[in-house]
Amino acid sequence: MLKNVRIVLVGPIYGGNVGSACRAMANMGLSDLALVAPEPLDMEEARRMACAAQDVLNGRREFATLQEAVADCGVVAGTTARTGLYRAHAQSPHALAPHLLGAAQKGPVAVVFGRETWGLTNEELAICTHLIQIPSSPDYPSLNLAAAVLLCSYELFVASGVYEPPEELSPEACSAMRERMFAMWERLLLDIGFMEQEKALHMMLGIRRIFSRGARTEDDVNILMGIARQMDWKAAQGAGRVR
Repeated sequence: MLKNVRIVLVGPIYGGNVGSACRAMANMGLSDLALVAPEPLDMEEARRMACAAQDVLNGRREFATLQEAVADCGVVAGTTARTGLYRAHAQSPHALAPHLLGAAQKGPVAVVFGRETWGLTNEELAICTHLIQIPSSPDYPSLNLAAAVLLCSYELFVASGVYEPPEELSPEACSAMRERMFAMWERLLLDIGFMEQEKALHMMLGIRRIFSRGARTEDDVNILMGIARQMDWKAAQGAGRVR
């Protein structure tokens, strides 16, 4: 699906923005870049900002008009920061991403970004089948071109299901293991004078609450028990005791 998503930059002015957009695309698994009537660009700056995404930059295609750039695309989503009667149906990148990807299963789709200075013209927006408006502060709704490309590309990447978050390898610690850990810490805190025996129950309820927020796996609990053992050993040495 992502291979069928085309990022279209209309009239870009700065090579750095084009390079940064290439990097954003590569980060999110996109590679099809089209430039429409770009201004003379500083390509050295573009290559510098693209970093390792040189293949996206080198593979770009240039067109004279937006209509030519999206001629083979089914869904064409134009981005806009302005509001108004004909922009009232604009959707967020998050909301529109599933529809774009659904259409991308059958053929090319395009996400169109306007000029750094004034965005897309009404005539260019008329070519678009959908409008995207990135949620932002009403006090300053205009985003940097590369930042807008990154946000839209991110939503498409997440919606594609390509990314799989890493799984916790350590199993959940069982109750018996956690109780051993709490017993070790209770004895240690008593030994070092952090709490007194008559207040131990109350204090350990707080300790349990703190540890239970983060110490959930066997690895977590083993680390905390290891800390308790080492502290207990050091405390015993200082007191001349033998454990």
